Amino acid sequence: MNKKRLVVIGGDAAGMSAASQAKRRCPELEIIVFERGPHTSYSA
Repeated sequence: MNKKRLVVIGGDAAGMSAASQAKRRCPELEIIVFERGPHTSYSA
Protein backbone atom coordinates (compact mmCIF):
# COMPACT_ATOMS: atom_id res chain seq x y z
CA MET A 1 0.00 0.00 0.00
CA ASN A 2 1.41 3.38 -1.04
CA LYS A 3 0.13 6.06 1.33
CA LYS A 4 0.27 9.67 0.16
CA ARG A 5 1.75 12.25 2.52
CA LEU A 6 1.83 16.02 2.56
CA VAL A 7 4.42 17.91 4.59
CA VAL A 8 3.47 21.46 5.56
CA ILE A 9 6.20 23.78 6.78
CA GLY A 10 4.64 26.38 9.08
CA GLY A 11 1.62 25.99 11.30
CA ASP A 12 0.25 29.49 10.78
CA ALA A 13 -3.07 30.26 9.11
CA ALA A 14 -1.71 29.82 5.57
CA GLY A 15 -0.15 26.44 6.32
CA MET A 16 -3.24 25.14 8.10
CA SER A 17 -5.50 26.41 5.29
CA ALA A 18 -3.40 24.54 2.74
CA ALA A 19 -3.53 21.38 4.86
CA SER A 20 -7.29 21.71 5.31
CA GLN A 21 -7.93 22.11 1.57
CA ALA A 22 -5.66 19.17 0.73
CA LYS A 23 -7.45 16.93 3.27
CA ARG A 24 -10.86 17.89 1.85
CA ARG A 25 -9.72 16.98 -1.66
CA CYS A 26 -7.94 13.77 -0.65
CA PRO A 27 -9.34 12.38 2.66
CA GLU A 28 -6.86 9.48 2.83
CA LEU A 29 -3.92 11.90 2.77
CA GLU A 30 -1.58 11.86 5.77
CA ILE A 31 -0.58 15.41 6.72
CA ILE A 32 2.52 16.27 8.74
CA VAL A 33 3.01 19.85 9.94
CA PHE A 34 6.30 21.32 11.15
CA GLU A 35 6.07 24.45 13.29
CA ARG A 36 8.96 25.90 15.26
CA GLY A 37 6.80 27.97 17.60
CA PRO A 38 4.77 26.66 20.54
CA HIS A 39 1.36 27.22 18.85
CA THR A 40 -0.41 26.36 15.63
CA SER A 41 -3.35 28.15 14.06
CA TYR A 42 -6.85 26.68 14.44
CA SER A 43 -8.51 29.33 12.30
CA ALA A 44 -8.38 27.36 9.04
